[in-house]
Amino acid sequence: MDLLSIKDPSFLKNLSNKELEELSGEIRQFLIEKLSVTGGHIGPNLGVVELTIALHKCFDSPKDKFLWDVGHQSYVHKILTGRACQFDTLRQHKGLCGFPKMIESEHDVWETGHSSTSLSAAMGMAIARDLKRENSHIVPIIGDGALTGGMALEALNHIGHEKKKLIVILNDNEMSIAPNVGALHSVLGRLRTAGKYHWVKDELEYLLKKVPAIGGQLAATAERIKDSLKYLFVSGIFFEELGFTYLGPVDGHDYDDLFENLAYAKKQEGPVLLHVITKKGKGYNPAENDKIGTWHGTGPYKMETGDFVKPESAPPPAWSKLVSETVRKIARTDERIVAVTPAMPVGSKLEGFASEFPDRMIDVGIAEQHAATFAAGLATQNMKPFLAIYSTFLQRAYDQVVHDICRQNLNVFIGIDRAGLVGADGETHQGVFDIAFLRHLPNMVLMMPKDENEGQHMVYTALKYDEGPIAMRYPRGNGLGVPMDEELKEIPIGTWEVLREGEDAAILTFGTTIPMAMEAAEILAKQGISVKVVNTRFIKPLDEEMLSGILKDNIPILTIEEAVLQGGFGSFVLETSHDLGYQHVEIDRMGIPDQFIEHGSVDKLLKEIGMTTEDVVLRMQKLARQKQKRA
Repeated sequence: MDLLSIKDPSFLKNLSNKELEELSGEIRQFLIEKLSVTGGHIGPNLGVVELTIALHKCFDSPKDKFLWDVGHQSYVHKILTGRACQFDTLRQHKGLCGFPKMIESEHDVWETGHSSTSLSAAMGMAIARDLKRENSHIVPIIGDGALTGGMALEALNHIGHEKKKLIVILNDNEMSIAPNVGALHSVLGRLRTAGKYHWVKDELEYLLKKVPAIGGQLAATAERIKDSLKYLFVSGIFFEELGFTYLGPVDGHDYDDLFENLAYAKKQEGPVLLHVITKKGKGYNPAENDKIGTWHGTGPYKMETGDFVKPESAPPPAWSKLVSETVRKIARTDERIVAVTPAMPVGSKLEGFASEFPDRMIDVGIAEQHAATFAAGLATQNMKPFLAIYSTFLQRAYDQVVHDICRQNLNVFIGIDRAGLVGADGETHQGVFDIAFLRHLPNMVLMMPKDENEGQHMVYTALKYDEGPIAMRYPRGNGLGVPMDEELKEIPIGTWEVLREGEDAAILTFGTTIPMAMEAAEILAKQGISVKVVNTRFIKPLDEEMLSGILKDNIPILTIEEAVLQGGFGSFVLETSHDLGYQHVEIDRMGIPDQFIEHGSVDKLLKEIGMTTEDVVLRMQKLARQKQKRA
């Protein structure tokens, strides 16, 4: 079949199972070929090919609504809804989004990127459907990893209480980004091997009705006999006790099994949970054999071998690895250090720490809120928790950071991974809000290094700090390749560093935007404009002594941050300048505007929002002209 010619999923209604199996193979080959060039979430999508096809054959999208939890398994859905022709642009600037996107298709009814949201949204849609007296199926598809998220469990509780008609598809591949953890994962493990009971239960009910009543005894015990079967056939009866009709486990790669169970699910009046077993990476050996999550999401790879495409020369160390390995190094002499991750041991490069200190490496699963408060609990007992968490996922634990960590002034070290623009994953993953939601919190120290050498010293500083919470931002990708000091040293809290002296203007910036500032200052120097560049590595507290000195010089200031302007570092400089009595000093701010930044390469995104070396030069030229006019 020509996948590029697909306009909508209606063609599936007329295909036989044999034809569907052929289509499954074609889609897998298409994904393997396309993603070898663009990269993307190949493992999750190869695992849901038959499931996605079966859903679109049995239901009528978009009248019936599919909600893809996390959304990284929606590529097959995108192909079946007419977007195969856009896969050459997947996750590229202005191209096809790697997650469901309403503006792309009417079949994308819920946008995702973070896990565990689908059940709550589906419940909202089900209530709205019933209030409007409409007739449609609401079908959230959630993975076994996402089901460990607290929000998903809250939604299960509500759905089971309300008894609304809802079909929850539990896509159980025994693995999310990394191997799953937790008691619920063990429950699912027992369910996988327990077999089915609903068909047996229905057959027993049919037979009992055929037997002539013998007094009232058989009729009175029949229902108890039926109900007791759930204890016999379903270990734990977890979902049944929550109010769901549990179906499964179902082979997610067998069309007969899928169609039979989906038809049965559609007939039920209340909520149904259909437990589907799939194989992550199915159809591509390197992805199928992956045990640690490497093939969950990848960059380009060689399709024939599965080898990842690497640069010709070895790149500098990845930021995540630099930070985690420095923590590991310090942990050898400080037994109080415990690493905590919410299901991201691979992404945060904590495998080395885990291998050396298995008892001090705690993966709590997809449970960011729990991770933050758990780390706070460790800190109360004089431990030194290192909470490694992506900036975009730290958003989910905001209340816990406020209420449990900062309010109690607990000594938690938060490693804010993927801070700043992350590129291909787009607006759901850009780490641009953390400064704005952390820097106003009492007791919080917030910092970001200019390079990996300063980064290792900051990690050491954070783990030596004992006066409360401290957080370090670091970007996605690799360092700059600078020489590394052998001996670690503490950096005085709240101190800035002058990288270049200047008399006409000043640039205050930190982290990834320092090279941009230095290059702009060099260009401006050739134009006769002398610019001071300051590494404002401590975002909070500010270095008020150095800032006061710059303000006294009465030179214009440009702040630059790869984060949102509202409530960010530049705002802090403005507020502090006002409080210090320097309202007359010209201060301009450069950063992320008041909008969500979509997917694309970081360089293209920065150019689009006006954050390049050329933009810095233009801003500084304008400030210099304004200073001359005032003079």
